[in-house]
Amino acid sequence: MADPVAWRLSGDYFENCSCSVVCPCLVSAGPPLSARPTEGFCNVPLIFHIESGHYDEVVLDGLNVLVVLQAPGVMAEGNWSLATYIDERADDKQTEALAAIFSGAAGGPMAAFTPLISKNLGVTKVPITFKIDGKTRSAEIPGILHMSVDPLPTMHPSGEMRVNLGHPVRPDEMVLAVGAAGSTFSDRGTRWDNSGKNGLYAAIQWSNLS
Repeated sequence: MADPVAWRLSGDYFENCSCSVVCPCLVSAGPPLSARPTEGFCNVPLIFHIESGHYDEVVLDGLNVLVVLQAPGVMAEGNWSLATYIDERADDKQTEALAAIFSGAAGGPMAAFTPLISKNLGVTKVPITFKIDGKTRSAEIPGILHMSVDPLPTMHPSGEMRVNLGHPVRPDEMVLAVGAAGSTFSDRGTRWDNSGKNGLYAAIQWSNLS
């Protein structure tokens, strides 16, 4: 068997799921993902900006990716759907590399989700804008996604609540956040509004190498 392609990336990420703050899938008395989502289902877009990265010799610097996960019930029970949206600026090799990384096929953090995914809806190339303005994270895909999160209010001098949730994207530290008004997704016959719902953000450093 051929050795896996070595890859590494660093950058930023945020998400805005359909649960009320704070998501019981991550914070509950039971095992991780075993609590029922507050709405009975989970619709969660995860948006990534790659500051620098490579997949073998393919450079990934500056590209953005959106992963949309949908679970019809308790997340640990699986039956998730996954759709991937890749920056239209990516060439064919970059697109192939990003699809492998963010589907979990190339190992790394996203591979933790693959046993739960029963339907892969494929890859779509789109223009993706990712912005950080102070502590606000926002992303835009014209006609598909408008998403923005702000940190939950806190008395901590940093203005952020940093927690260790064991989340595969960044296990050791996440900032608790909330979706801003107008955080919506609409594509493939599905539409949702996650305004005022649970959010998270973090800087990331990923690799499929131990």
